[in-house]
Amino acid sequence: MTINIAVTGAGGRMGKILIEAVHSAEGAELTAAIERPDSSLVGADAGELAGIGKNGVMVVGDIEQVVGHFDVLIDFTVPEATVRNAQVCGAAGKAMVVGTTGFNAEQKVQFDEALKNVPVCIASNFSTGVNLCFKLLDMAARVLGDDVDVEIYEAHHRHKVDAPSGTALSMGKVVADALGRSLEQEAVYGREGQTGARERSTIGFATVRGGDVVGDHTVSFMADGERVEITHKASSRMSFGRGAARAAVWLSGQGPGRYDMQDVLDLK
Repeated sequence: MTINIAVTGAGGRMGKILIEAVHSAEGAELTAAIERPDSSLVGADAGELAGIGKNGVMVVGDIEQVVGHFDVLIDFTVPEATVRNAQVCGAAGKAMVVGTTGFNAEQKVQFDEALKNVPVCIASNFSTGVNLCFKLLDMAARVLGDDVDVEIYEAHHRHKVDAPSGTALSMGKVVADALGRSLEQEAVYGREGQTGARERSTIGFATVRGGDVVGDHTVSFMADGERVEITHKASSRMSFGRGAARAAVWLSGQGPGRYDMQDVLDLK
């Protein structure tokens, strides 16, 4: 069985990678590609755009033009566009794989409401390695408990617009949940000046932006005399693309509900 997949944001850096990943994925076929209505890429061949050769899928400027052509939409764009796409997909009974980050509270509500009756896989990071790290972080936090200080470092390219990264926040939530803490109450996003001694319960975040860093994340569990560090470094965005394509194929066989890559990889 072949799953028909659409990619939105087709002309962007991640969109091109997603098109290539779907092209290479077993059981998947790219049947639609979407861009902004005012994009000069509307009308272009999606395969040629992604560097994999012409595939006959023309880029369109409105999801409603192709909503009948796919089973699953992969969306790694921006919150405003993702919410609108969710409303269209929800109304049409189409599943979604979502890698968009940076939703505000209102957008989260709109997104959840739109997709309440269809399957959706949403994750801050679709890399298999990162999702393995989530599992290892949960284990480390439970073993090390309250005897360590937890600090999270992340670095990304200069063009990333949100901070900390969605992956860093997810890592923090995994650790906080394992320790029985609230990330919202215990997170510290940067330090400056006379901050006083560190509170053991806090979870610190350090953010770096520059160059073309795809994504580096390290969580440090620091005790007196030793520390444990769990690190993931991405050297290519294709790791995210392959994970998203894998999730789209998996999601097509699921009932309505909210899933993540832990479900796709059977890590729960």
